[in-house]
Amino acid sequence: MSFRQACALTAAAAAGATALALAACSSSGNDVNQTVSNQDALTTATPIKHLVVIFNENVSFDHYFATYPSASNPTGEPAFTAAAGTPSINGLSGTLLTANPNFTNTANGAGASNPFRLDRTQAATADQNHAYTAEQEAYDNGLADLFPKFTGKGTSGGAGAFGTTGQVMGYYDGNTVTGLWNYAQHYAMSDNAYTTSYGPSTPGALNVIAGQTNGMQVVVANTGPVSATATSSYYVDDGQGGFTMINDVDPGFDVCSSTTNAAMMTGKNIGDLLNSANITWGGFMGGFDLSQTNSNGTTGCKRSTLSTVVNASTADYIPHHNWFQYYKSTSNPQHTRPSSTAAIGSSLETDGKTPEPANHQYDADDFFAAVKAGNFPSVSFVKAPAFQDGHAGYSDPLDEQAFTAKVVNFLQQQPDWKNTAVVVTWDDSDGWYDHAYTSPTLASFHPLADQLNGAGVCGSGTAPNGVNGKPVNGRCGPGTRIPFLVISPWAKTNFVDHTLINQSSVVRFIEDNWLNGQRLGGGSADASAGSMMNMFDFTSTPKTSPVFIDPTQGTVVATPPAS
Repeated sequence: MSFRQACALTAAAAAGATALALAACSSSGNDVNQTVSNQDALTTATPIKHLVVIFNENVSFDHYFATYPSASNPTGEPAFTAAAGTPSINGLSGTLLTANPNFTNTANGAGASNPFRLDRTQAATADQNHAYTAEQEAYDNGLADLFPKFTGKGTSGGAGAFGTTGQVMGYYDGNTVTGLWNYAQHYAMSDNAYTTSYGPSTPGALNVIAGQTNGMQVVVANTGPVSATATSSYYVDDGQGGFTMINDVDPGFDVCSSTTNAAMMTGKNIGDLLNSANITWGGFMGGFDLSQTNSNGTTGCKRSTLSTVVNASTADYIPHHNWFQYYKSTSNPQHTRPSSTAAIGSSLETDGKTPEPANHQYDADDFFAAVKAGNFPSVSFVKAPAFQDGHAGYSDPLDEQAFTAKVVNFLQQQPDWKNTAVVVTWDDSDGWYDHAYTSPTLASFHPLADQLNGAGVCGSGTAPNGVNGKPVNGRCGPGTRIPFLVISPWAKTNFVDHTLINQSSVVRFIEDNWLNGQRLGGGSADASAGSMMNMFDFTSTPKTSPVFIDPTQGTVVATPPAS
């Protein structure tokens, strides 16, 4: 095969080539000695050859960006000053801050509160109620005025309503989530991104890879089957003889999963489509490598890390956060290690014949190792060890910032940064207050679980199709608003996109960029999700100067800090 032929390979042929790297052609067509990876040789709709999705935990948009780009800048906290011309967002101002409906609605009782600023000493907070039904009840038919009553929980001590259910009204500004505000200044973000459906972490994890929470199968349960008029803790009867997942549950057969409640999903996820096209990809979960031993002596499923901010240890690996473990086709239930670093992201070992034992499921540390070795998968979903994933109750914005900055700083130092895009987004809102409400386009009418627009009602019209092509309950959405940032040389600068998108827009981008617009089918929300393309500028020269963030302070620094 000539160098010029290698450059002209189609995506499928390039991925199936026996060589680990293909030679590149110069613009004049002459053979050169420079090499190009299989991933970079693939045909894509945009200049993006590598997508990295950093999937953090449990944050509403208002919780992190309520007053963007205006920060209080008190003494002793990292300062933030917005660049001239920074666009406005759909945030909190005026009466939303001084006479908020959650303050004036007496149904909230002692927790009634206006939104209030949380400072860096309040980085560790309670985990709010973020169940499928509770979130709907908080939005109260679009009035968004019952958050303290239905999703609020409090942490003792602190300022404002910190010790009451009114804590749910708290928000951080650019003096605490400084890194994210600085990324927004230099790249693009959305102020109109939502969870695909209401509910907590596991539905969010499924929606960002499959756009579908229907087709759930009970693997082990301590509750009997539910009827059309009943709901378990984590699933509902979908009205068509099947089940829809609405709350958290561990993936079936994972060696670290619960032995009392677990589930598997039918249908397809984006990994299945990438496999069919021989495109490299991986799910990289903190704590997934059970062979490691942490400095505190913990190992296996009980590996844990102490957060110095939260001052508590938590398990590094949380099964119900692991996107791809819910599908037999993409699961690695025994956490089998990859055959080699060179094989990470591939379906086969480097001999091109033997199935790769890890089946695309790896530890977060494997992501750094693979990229360092020049084996950067086309698509990577990355999750921090739990203490750094931002989930209130066991993590916090400061630990989360450290991991996010670590990943982005690292990628900006790689040769492939020039064709990489990083999406930073979240699995759910944690129930934190967000004033923005969008009418559901995916309706649901379960008599107990759905309560948004009245008893048994969430949205209007016909419920969306499930995996078997019939309308099903339990998928009401879009749900709650979440942050969504795009960090890339090709991202627009200091740009706020108002296009309505949701978690399944990530699936759509992958399909549009690598798969010629192929869709998952089976009722997936990828077909109706808004496009995130408006956050990119593919007509101008890409940015060449990286933006390094100090992992502790969140400020922009000239040189990358040591990781």
